[in-house]
Amino acid sequence: MPHAYPFLTPEQKKELNDIALKIVAPGKGILAADESTGSVAKRFQSINAENTEENRRLYRQLLFTADDRINPCIGGVILFHETMYQKTDDGKPFPQYLKERGMVVGIKVDKGVVPLAGTNGETTTQGLDGLYERCAQYKKDGADFAKLAIIENANVLARYASICQMHGIVPIVEPEILPDGDHDLKRCQYITEKVLAAVYKALSDHHVYLEGTLLKPNMVTAGHSCSHKYTNQEIAMATVTALRRTVPPAVPGITFLSGGQSEEEASVNLNAMNLCPLHKPWALTFSYGRALQASALKAWVGRRRTERHANSQASVGKYVSSGASAAGGESLFVANHAY
Repeated sequence: MPHAYPFLTPEQKKELNDIALKIVAPGKGILAADESTGSVAKRFQSINAENTEENRRLYRQLLFTADDRINPCIGGVILFHETMYQKTDDGKPFPQYLKERGMVVGIKVDKGVVPLAGTNGETTTQGLDGLYERCAQYKKDGADFAKLAIIENANVLARYASICQMHGIVPIVEPEILPDGDHDLKRCQYITEKVLAAVYKALSDHHVYLEGTLLKPNMVTAGHSCSHKYTNQEIAMATVTALRRTVPPAVPGITFLSGGQSEEEASVNLNAMNLCPLHKPWALTFSYGRALQASALKAWVGRRRTERHANSQASVGKYVSSGASAAGGESLFVANHAY
């Protein structure tokens, strides 16, 4: 019988697993700072900031150069292509700066989404053409993990994951169920389970080494327009149940996206999952973009606050809510959101 992973040596598998485990070490998660230029424009518009390359560099520098108290909280940072090649004010490349702080550098490797013909508004990802060469270059330039954002194209995800691993890059597998709509919690759980089952079937078909991957799913929540309000414990139980039914224990960690929740909601729900009495064989932590940046963005020109410590505590079930600030409690939902 042929070896299950013929394109990976034992040394390559160890490197991938070590990277994945470093990202989701206890108390750590991912800062998703990989918004496209268009997504940044929408955020800058809310604070009347001009969307220039220099302003984008300055804002990302603000996120990356916070004081040393964030070092125990952030295991990895996902960069956009432009950010990968930008530098701090003193001329140090962002990837080098982040690695010196003990953080793993990630890169968004896709080229955005396009509508998937014959579906009800679903999308698929562009960018597999040339991905092999881009991964080789990104690894050389300092990236050790990658993100591909799609909704429901499991085979595309599996091909992406396989290509990344060939170059020693840990793939973040991100099959997102959008929170748009009025569906209830049970409906979201059902669809989440169906999508994750399809994804892991495809990953198996493509011989992806699961110990060298991370999953970045949505939390199981009701649709943004649902009239019923579910408790944090109900959300946690539905999410952990869906994961237990579909995600193999070999996966080192699950790094949730915030999915338009407020900073406070994202922290409280993550904390509830880590306190959930069901057995959880993977690390449950964060890979937030909006839910780590909203307060920082609003305070960019003045005093800055951060949710990174809250999420670090939530990833080990030790977060105690003290009530959300004005920015921390604000909904971050964006209809039909895409990075």
